[in-house]
Amino acid sequence: MNKGYRGRRFFIAPLAIGVFVCVVVALGVTATEQAPILVRVLMETELGEIEIELNTLNAPVTSANFLRYLDAGYYTGGRFHRSARLDNQVRDDVLIEVIQAGTNPEFGRQGFPPIALERTRDTGLKHLDGTLSMARGGPDTARASFFICIGDQPSLDFGGARNADGQGFAAFGRVVRGMEVVRQIHQSPTLERENLAPPIVISQMRRIQ
Repeated sequence: MNKGYRGRRFFIAPLAIGVFVCVVVALGVTATEQAPILVRVLMETELGEIEIELNTLNAPVTSANFLRYLDAGYYTGGRFHRSARLDNQVRDDVLIEVIQAGTNPEFGRQGFPPIALERTRDTGLKHLDGTLSMARGGPDTARASFFICIGDQPSLDFGGARNADGQGFAAFGRVVRGMEVVRQIHQSPTLERENLAPPIVISQMRRIQ
């Protein structure tokens, strides 16, 4: 996982900073929110804390989208509602291991417009153990739902077979602390195959860097 992030930070930083600033302006993020390039976020759940780092250098569109939902309060009170394990998946052709979360259900279908897919082919990121990525249907339909990988999941990268269109999913961050909490959520009870029962509540999500 670390190799996908190291080695890119420094030599592309000047260009990436400019790209991220343009993206956050386009998404309506204020000037005070443009400065951080390596953004860390703390996710507090009923099972413990998960600290994540957003890769705004390589995935500026997806990172900025995640942050606008976070800053607007959508993720506080959200739920981890899905745990895909090798023994419980609805489909059995291409198996993955992830936990998936969404926004506070009180917001209903409110939110921001969907974003363009940042393919792993273009970002250079991979779906490795602890990778944070966006859930989607079609290629440019991701909004707020995200997932965390447990173990390496190459079928979620560009060209992978998990999605029939072969475009993969937009990896944009990684867990830097709290993988034991991720694994605990992953092993929590499920009903109707992949649905966590009960869902694991995100009591708060906030920036810490």
